[in-house]
Amino acid sequence: MNFFKFTPLLKTLIWGTESWQISGVPGNETPCTDNGVTKSLNDLVREQKGLLVGEANYRRFGDEFPLLIKFIDAHQDLSIQVHPTDEIAHRQGKPRGKTEMWYVMDSQPTATLYNGLKMQITPDQYKDMVEHDTICDALARYNVSEGDCFFIPAGRIHAIGAGCYLAEIQQTSDVTYRIYDYGRRDKDGNLRQLHTKEAAESIDYTVLDDYRQQYTPAKNEGQLLVECPYFNTAVYDLTEPMTIDYTELDSFVILIGLKGEGTLTVDGEKVPFRGGETILLPATAQEVRAEGSLKFLETYVLS
Repeated sequence: MNFFKFTPLLKTLIWGTESWQISGVPGNETPCTDNGVTKSLNDLVREQKGLLVGEANYRRFGDEFPLLIKFIDAHQDLSIQVHPTDEIAHRQGKPRGKTEMWYVMDSQPTATLYNGLKMQITPDQYKDMVEHDTICDALARYNVSEGDCFFIPAGRIHAIGAGCYLAEIQQTSDVTYRIYDYGRRDKDGNLRQLHTKEAAESIDYTVLDDYRQQYTPAKNEGQLLVECPYFNTAVYDLTEPMTIDYTELDSFVILIGLKGEGTLTVDGEKVPFRGGETILLPATAQEVRAEGSLKFLETYVLS
């Protein structure tokens, strides 16, 4: 096939919902239909190898798909958290760390999020602020709206706030260390688990002036948002037909529908496409023609 559409996994959590659009996380693999047969994403990788993910990516990642794609709808604030780097995760007995990004979609007017430190603190000050429930005072907080984009490299403290609706692109990893959770309790009445020691080992204390990704929105051309060792991501906001050439790209491509509707023609095979849908193009895809009023993210991995 020239493209794959997967059945999302919908997860209801204490703070809202996640829709796992494309996932190879063991036990949470998204299924699709390939020539009349239902297969998981990792089934496809094992069968097609470099033809699906790209030859260099297959040498790097093997039979595990390297990215996890989610839509996140936060009804309450998520916990203050951090993710380890690959190196730290390995030392902690985890398979890999987690670097990710957020693209804010049509969110509530009151939506906010935390991303990064706004002041320089020491590990001892961090520990004291966690113990006294003041860690949020050290974090950069943003009012957000559609089109805002944030990169969250491993080690950066962050949290999605109530009212946010966003697309998340991340390494295939479910390693999250909770730093602070507002004293919330789980369904059994117990305080939710914190990961104080693991988090303390993972934090990058670098302070930046601004944690938003800076780009200039434009119609009918790709705008680069994030370029890192784990993914490259661009946004397209189309009001007229556009052809995207992938002949020189040795990677799969994921197209994440943000809003609008139209069609994609992948090497001559046409498929409807709209906001809320996600499509995986194999590394063998040569050309995509997008038609209609469409806004979407494009992401891939360059090894």
